[in-house]
Amino acid sequence: MRQFTRRAALTGGAAILASSRTAFSAQANSQVALGIIGTGGRGRYDGKVFADDQRVRVVALCDVYSDQIDRAKTQIPGTEHTPVHTNYRDILARTDLDAVLIATPVFLHPEHFEAAVEAHKHIYCEKPAGADVAGVKRLVRAAKKADPSKVIQFGFQQRFSPEYLAALDILRSGKLGELLLMRSDWLLGGAAMHKFESPYPREEWRIRHWGAFRETSGDFIVEQDCHGLDVLNWFAQAHPLKATGAGGAKKRAFGDNLDHLNVTYEYPNGLRGFLAATQLAVKRYWDVKEQFFGTEGVLETERKYYKWHKDENDDIVVNSKREITIDAIDAFVTDILAGKPRNMAFDAADSTFTSLLGRMAIETRREVTWEEMLQSA
Repeated sequence: MRQFTRRAALTGGAAILASSRTAFSAQANSQVALGIIGTGGRGRYDGKVFADDQRVRVVALCDVYSDQIDRAKTQIPGTEHTPVHTNYRDILARTDLDAVLIATPVFLHPEHFEAAVEAHKHIYCEKPAGADVAGVKRLVRAAKKADPSKVIQFGFQQRFSPEYLAALDILRSGKLGELLLMRSDWLLGGAAMHKFESPYPREEWRIRHWGAFRETSGDFIVEQDCHGLDVLNWFAQAHPLKATGAGGAKKRAFGDNLDHLNVTYEYPNGLRGFLAATQLAVKRYWDVKEQFFGTEGVLETERKYYKWHKDENDDIVVNSKREITIDAIDAFVTDILAGKPRNMAFDAADSTFTSLLGRMAIETRREVTWEEMLQSA
């Protein structure tokens, strides 16, 4: 078990890094030159985590909106004078780039990932792998051509959390007994339930408000719930065979996404996984977790802890030592410097496909198989 110390305009929207090192010289200097493609909220968050790591230099930023760049320079340490680009291809053309963070709107992930692969960079791409089936297939095609010496990672942070890894070890060791049922809950706020007036012109909404629209985000089952579904796939060591589901938009006042849903996934050997999700909760309400029911106990995983309910009188609770994005980024940098390549794109694609399978089941109001979902585009 591995333990770690713990998002346009379509020709731009990126930020990247520059450094005068190749992968080998980066190893020699124990530092990675990073560029950030997309300096919206998530790009700035991840960017700060990267910048706080002394083994990383953020050497270039890329975004099509100057206000986002300005925020990045304020929030990402050491970037006040960092070079700025508005076209992601210009950044990727640089020969002094080691790695790139792709934090652009979801529908742009396949395009930007493909270009980063072609440029032979280490890639940390935010989840999910795309907003639709065609986009995810494009990303998979690119991943198959990726330089095998590179580290390719996606923002499914749970896979790098020591607590999630410890819970997985309990399951793999057989201590939970036979795995009978899985559940993922994503119950929180986020839907605009009152009239919302955008401060931006409508022609910018596709980028500025990408998360509110199905075309650009994949809907919240894709953009948000892919996290929990990734954990179910990971623990089950499989993707689902089919799904049924229901959902709707009861109170969302902006965009065309759903605001509540539930999906039942059927995995191999009759194993089922349930997803329950909403963005209708009051502000700051948070109930996000996964549960795994076995013949010998129950595991519960969350970003801040894991719980092992062994029996009525024996519960083990282990709290996370830090925010798990730090674990994920630490692993990415560590593996680059250690020369340990890996390609996470195929797991990321499967988890995104799982979200799209659930969305299709909700849309059609019937059972949808994995094969039908794949053949839809």
